[in-house]
Amino acid sequence: MPGKAGGTMTSYCGAPPQPYDWIHRWNLDPVLLVLLGLGTMVALRSRRPGLALAAVGVLALAFVSPLCALSVALFSARAVHHVLIVAVAAPLIALAFPARRTLGLGLAFLVATATLWAWHLPSLYDRALAGTLLYWIMQASLLVTAAWFWRELFAAPAVPAAMAAVFGMAQMGLLGALLTFTPGALYAAHAGTTLPWGLDQVADQQLAGLVMWVPGAIPYAVAIALIGRRAWARAAVAT
Repeated sequence: MPGKAGGTMTSYCGAPPQPYDWIHRWNLDPVLLVLLGLGTMVALRSRRPGLALAAVGVLALAFVSPLCALSVALFSARAVHHVLIVAVAAPLIALAFPARRTLGLGLAFLVATATLWAWHLPSLYDRALAGTLLYWIMQASLLVTAAWFWRELFAAPAVPAAMAAVFGMAQMGLLGALLTFTPGALYAAHAGTTLPWGLDQVADQQLAGLVMWVPGAIPYAVAIALIGRRAWARAAVAT
């Protein structure tokens, strides 16, 4: 398994890649591949296997493809990585395994938001990239809490669901804005790793903020549109 290099703990995805070799840095960790295989088997048994398989595919993109290694070098790639987990894979899982009724949309939103923001605190983020165990605690907690939020959102009535999606988009945008406009470098894990890519650390951090601010908000906007369409269709049937 990735995680150790030269006797010292490094990121699960290995050492920061160079521009000339990152495309070859596929993560073929056998434990991960077995877990994705098990996920595929579960997906095929879900109510909506197409959506569930798409979620497995997104997770494979995040953890198996060279994006895994690239996210060690570039915080902007890590932002893409996190957006794929919390705003693409998680809602696909929620749609494939829907909740029958909402149990606590507000609580799910607070927990998912707190988890996302906590892992972007410099001290926690740097520690998560320093070894395998905390790295996977970060990834699992992001996925589980985000999937819980999306399941609650999709099970809720139209008005609270739309409000939750708006708040979800707002918190993602706010985190992105903070990263974009913070004048100094925040993460020691990326000190020097961005330079071979022609970016200083602050510029890479600003790019990461823009990724979370703009593309990261799109899934929430799509959810708002789908919720509005569903409410409109129900209202048309009722009349």
